[in-house]
Amino acid sequence: MQQPVLEVRGLRKEFPGVLALDGIDFRLFPGEVHALMGENGAGKSTLIKVLTGVHPADGGQVTMAGRPLRITGPLQAQQAGISTVYQEVNLCPNLSVAENLFIGREPRRRGLIHWSELRRRAEASVAELDLDIDVTARLDSFSIAIQQLVAIARAVDVEAKVLVLDEPTSSLDRDEVVQLFTVMRRLRERGVAILFVSHFLDQVYEICDRMTILRNGRLEGEYLTRDLSHVQLVSRMIGSELADLKSLAAESHRETAAPEYRSPFLVAEKLGRRGAIEPYDLTVRPGEVVGLAGLLGSGRTEAARLLFGADQADSGTVRVNGHATALRGPRAAIGHGIAFCSENRKAEGLVGELTVRENIVLALQASRGWLRPLSRTAQDDFALRWIRALDIRPGDPEAPVRNLSGGNQQKVLLARWLITDPKLLILDEPTRGIDIGAKAEIQKLVAGLAEKGMSVLFISAELEEVLRLSHKIGVLRDHRVVAQLANDGSLTPEHLMETIASGARR
Repeated sequence: MQQPVLEVRGLRKEFPGVLALDGIDFRLFPGEVHALMGENGAGKSTLIKVLTGVHPADGGQVTMAGRPLRITGPLQAQQAGISTVYQEVNLCPNLSVAENLFIGREPRRRGLIHWSELRRRAEASVAELDLDIDVTARLDSFSIAIQQLVAIARAVDVEAKVLVLDEPTSSLDRDEVVQLFTVMRRLRERGVAILFVSHFLDQVYEICDRMTILRNGRLEGEYLTRDLSHVQLVSRMIGSELADLKSLAAESHRETAAPEYRSPFLVAEKLGRRGAIEPYDLTVRPGEVVGLAGLLGSGRTEAARLLFGADQADSGTVRVNGHATALRGPRAAIGHGIAFCSENRKAEGLVGELTVRENIVLALQASRGWLRPLSRTAQDDFALRWIRALDIRPGDPEAPVRNLSGGNQQKVLLARWLITDPKLLILDEPTRGIDIGAKAEIQKLVAGLAEKGMSVLFISAELEEVLRLSHKIGVLRDHRVVAQLANDGSLTPEHLMETIASGARR
């Protein structure tokens, strides 16, 4: 076997009260795509941050091509040949593609940026990845998928030996994933070692050669992808047999019929916003889960934002409990018992600098007004109650929320809204980017809330998930609702896909 390009032995990382990595061994070889697997909180993000210099290691050894490497910061990691492309593209959207590719490394002549040379080099860089784009256009004029590929082109241009891709497909549709995988295979053929982090198991089996599994901050094992079945992988990730997971998921399955006999909580008629979502009708009853299905960019989020007042409708009406209601902003929606968990939990949900406790009580405090502050005792009681109820880990209410894994951050955001006792809970991709165990827990929670009479609007790109939970499903395509289907047991993912593909109104 050839020498690893990157090897870790006995890696240890500790945060106050949390042992995040406990003696991790890890190998990455040239010309392979290597999956890093594990539940949220298993240590994947911490391992990546240590390897890329964001966090210093507290113990263990890292070697690069057989030579000891002490990583003291992101710049040193990059100089050593380790580059990272994160789930949220960390480039400058207001700059051109060319400027983003060479920011800080611009070719110069007589002390000034040599713009024609910058453009020539940028065109050559994107051409290597078979990208045909205008490098002088602003980055934010392109799709997220193209922005991801630009970030990869930049990482490769700095002569990366190791390319870390952290959840790169979470915001991509199927065609964009195919394009990304084509680029990854080309880089693998050039000898680049790619560390791939994803919660999409089918994608892992499609693109990865080997995998390393972490559990609770410890190494579970290293395997050739072909030697480990889906069932075995899930079992090793969660530390229990798949039958236990199926039992948990089965508890979340909607068994009861839609509560058609109940008066609607919310009725939207011809609600729309020019350039965002064509006018649509929607009725949500107490105890009902209404799913919204469609490809990324189909208008699912835009439809939901109108119901929360985050965007202003320019047509249509909304009635809440039978009364015409003007949802002029989120505060008005909250006053009517409507809560909204955004798909972008970092930018539009959590406040990373605040603690778990402060994030949980934020919406309740806002609804009371700042002249009626919650006492510290009340804040502690609320936080501890929901930390236990949702099994948020670590269970420290004073931990900065930015230090939690993605799945636990999602639970904190859910706790923030559940504490307000909403009548309608809008969940936009609540399980995106979290592990299979946390996913099943959240699905079970949604089903339980509906059984207790809460209305839920559930948005997900995973059709099986929408089918499992929803009483009825609105299908969107090209920013319009093309069908509303009763989930009577005859619906299948294939049926939904056919409806999305045909775009026929029903």
